[in-house]
Amino acid sequence: MMKPTPEGEVTTSHPVLLPIMAPRLQADVSPEGYVDLALWASGSLGRVRFSSLCAPYVYGPNRLVAANGAIYVAQSKPILLITGAQLTSLHPARRCAWWHETTGEAAKAKVTRTKGRRTAEIGWGVVIVETDGADLRIAVGASLAEAEGAFALSNEQIVAEAADYAMRCDAAPEADPLLRSMVVQGVHAALSSIRQDENGAFAGLAAGQAYSAPARTYYRDGYWTMQALLRLAPEAVREEIRLLAKGIQPDGEAPSGVILTGPAQSQAWQRFVADCRANPGKRVKAFPDHHNRPGDWWSDHFDSPLFFILFLGDYVEATGDIAEAQAHWPIVATIIERYLGFAGRDSVLPLKPRNDRDWADNVYREGLVSYDLGLFVGSLDAVAKLGADHDPMLAGKAREVAAKARAEVEDRLFVSERGSYADYIAPDGFVEDHLVLDSVTLARYDAISPERAIGLLNAFGKVLESRHNSEQPYGDWGVLCAYPPFKRAKDTRSKTAFHFRYHNGSDWPYWDGAYAEERLRRGLGGARYALTRWWETCLANGWAGAVEYFSPPYGRGSLLQGWSAMPAAVVLKYGLEAVNAEGQS
Repeated sequence: MMKPTPEGEVTTSHPVLLPIMAPRLQADVSPEGYVDLALWASGSLGRVRFSSLCAPYVYGPNRLVAANGAIYVAQSKPILLITGAQLTSLHPARRCAWWHETTGEAAKAKVTRTKGRRTAEIGWGVVIVETDGADLRIAVGASLAEAEGAFALSNEQIVAEAADYAMRCDAAPEADPLLRSMVVQGVHAALSSIRQDENGAFAGLAAGQAYSAPARTYYRDGYWTMQALLRLAPEAVREEIRLLAKGIQPDGEAPSGVILTGPAQSQAWQRFVADCRANPGKRVKAFPDHHNRPGDWWSDHFDSPLFFILFLGDYVEATGDIAEAQAHWPIVATIIERYLGFAGRDSVLPLKPRNDRDWADNVYREGLVSYDLGLFVGSLDAVAKLGADHDPMLAGKAREVAAKARAEVEDRLFVSERGSYADYIAPDGFVEDHLVLDSVTLARYDAISPERAIGLLNAFGKVLESRHNSEQPYGDWGVLCAYPPFKRAKDTRSKTAFHFRYHNGSDWPYWDGAYAEERLRRGLGGARYALTRWWETCLANGWAGAVEYFSPPYGRGSLLQGWSAMPAAVVLKYGLEAVNAEGQS
């Protein structure tokens, strides 16, 4: 449906959705004639309809050029420009999100019309549409002042900012069209995750478009997103570390994410949570049951504190800014003690409780979980390195525990017949021994021997790369995150209860990137398939952005997912020659 161009854009004769994320503005635009608007920390604001744009279409990051017009998005202000289009209608949102209940006057928008402008003021934001000859200018804001202030930009300035941003995303101009366009969209996903508040201050790394109501930033999503940002915007990584530090509790617990809502949205969210708790039978969705504190998005995730330490380790390694680690060292020490307390008898390996609270949040993994153990060993190594000078006692303890942990992982989790490691070993003795791509953390953080790491990567290639797996029924479509499907139905829920869906076999581009990077780090080559096959599938389906996950029978997750920048980050780190190298047997 879509084809990459030599310039790194993609072209199509069919209208597809353009996902937009800028520091404040979020939107979905269809050239058929509508744009759904949202604002970071405020949520949905409404829909604007306009006359359609004609094929052919050329898509770039936050930009669409049609035969009779174009769409451009500014970076410095929350405003977009649609050229060659006429306004049809403006429809203010009735709520900021599905959970937002408004009644009476609060549910009504104040719509005013002046010469050339329509303004909709709702309780949590503002939309202004200005007709300017054959062009439309659409601005949003948390307040009337913010939205009106965006009109300080001329059409020429909006176009120029859009062009500058597209050039910044074009980080591999010498690559072939497929790889170049993938990098453009990956860099776009990473850069556009950097959000701002109404005053222009840093307001977190968004996981993607679908995370503005309530606005929140995640430990794990942020970690994988920042792999690209360490090169592109290290100052944003530093600010994200400081923000995530506020979500860690005195005992070292951390939620999945930290909520960052604006005032109006925050009040609405807290009303919703309070109402759900007071009337538990009233709600179908149980989200509020997971939010134990006002700032928590899904409290007590097993992997989040470990990602905070890994954040610090990667940031210091990339920037040399050890002060950031030292400033948060008491938190680091508390987290390490917390995980040592999770260890079983005569063991140093932390046991995960039976819950769905790590990245595989549709799976009740418990006991020894390879994915989490890889993060644990990586965190110990980071502590040993970061604390070598200013806390040699804790650093020494981390080194000692890491050595014991490596020996235990090799001894207890290796599955010889597969040449891989168990997904998880439950306390009741049950072993889920299928291949899971998230166990690449064992290799990434050197929790296993080099020889077995290479064996694990080769097993991934033979079984999880769909082109080599004739048992799965969908042909060559991407890299499965798990195969065979989970053995115990009771260990899965929701989307993952279906074979080849979500954590049960979908392709997740961020794991593709982690897998490809490990192949390159260990000199195996053969990384291009994992780095590009998912993007080929996106193009074939008309998904104009870095998708969260997908599988043939079930479609895709959300667009412009920050951590799906991982494949682009790998290309930027290792270069085109390494990425295009053939695989080694």
